[in-house]
Amino acid sequence: MSTELPVLKPADFASDQDVRWCPGCGDYSILAQMKKVLAETGKTRENTVFISGIGCSSRFPYYMNTYGMHSIHGRAPAFATGLKSTRPELDVWVITGDGDALSIGGNHFMHILRRNLDVNIILFNNAIYGLTKGQYSPTSKVGTVTKSTPRGSIDHPLNPISVAIAAEASFVARSIDTNIKHLVKTMIRASEHKGTSFIEVYQNCNVFNDGTWDYAKNKATKEEATLVLEHGKPMVFAKGTKGIRLNGFMPEVVDLEKVAQDDLLFHDEKADNSQLAFLLSRMRYPEFPEPIGVFRAVERPSYDQMINQQVTDARADKGDGDLAKLFGAGDTWSVK
Repeated sequence: MSTELPVLKPADFASDQDVRWCPGCGDYSILAQMKKVLAETGKTRENTVFISGIGCSSRFPYYMNTYGMHSIHGRAPAFATGLKSTRPELDVWVITGDGDALSIGGNHFMHILRRNLDVNIILFNNAIYGLTKGQYSPTSKVGTVTKSTPRGSIDHPLNPISVAIAAEASFVARSIDTNIKHLVKTMIRASEHKGTSFIEVYQNCNVFNDGTWDYAKNKATKEEATLVLEHGKPMVFAKGTKGIRLNGFMPEVVDLEKVAQDDLLFHDEKADNSQLAFLLSRMRYPEFPEPIGVFRAVERPSYDQMINQQVTDARADKGDGDLAKLFGAGDTWSVK
């Protein structure tokens, strides 16, 4: 009798639940690509876990035929930390949104990144609160008119990539919901990374914030509006006609008819310091093309690896211990 597990297809990772997102929502694409990624990387349903907080994106665990948890608003990183630390063999994914991760969950988001727990975080960024019907979010642009900001938002938006890099995340990337091949490739890279991998996905909310990322998607503008990052290669965009060069400490757009490629900025995702990655995270259209791909991918020990090593070392030093003896240790008293 064969003991080999069957090779799973993308459809094998789909649950029996009806997908309840608005027709045309970018979440559908991310869900479809995730199933492809799990199949391509040989993941198993019994060793895969999706943990989410609250929001449209956080329905995700219901739609995956794996283990999952729909947790508390902004606290998915805390649940993921507990699970991965005690079950390091599991493949753990945190699914979150710009509101869930960067507002009430901002503190947890920052600390899971700096700790470098070996989990994968996918942040669906539609720059709006979709589930609660269209209030502005931490990534909404200044001037965004919503039900909660009828005269326009006056808050300066957070940049998720900049926040992740500032927190010293070991893997930071960005992709787009409609760029299917790029999204799959980026998610596979994240899955292979040992440590916290973070991907921001530009995702459209066609009901409350339709078209917010159109400049990075439309054929007429995307070549000028996006820069595909490739490790070790010069930063070239607009179908090879333009590039990015450093002028002192600042990037500038140059015409490749006038400047040689050797003079351009070359991407180094493995740089020990995060200065280049942070500089790239600040590039915004229309002044600059917005980078997509892997900003940073460096190796360092993961939190779950180190905490379990401490447990192993403690046992080797002092033995397994006796829980009953521990309960009875120290000062005790009787209540009559």
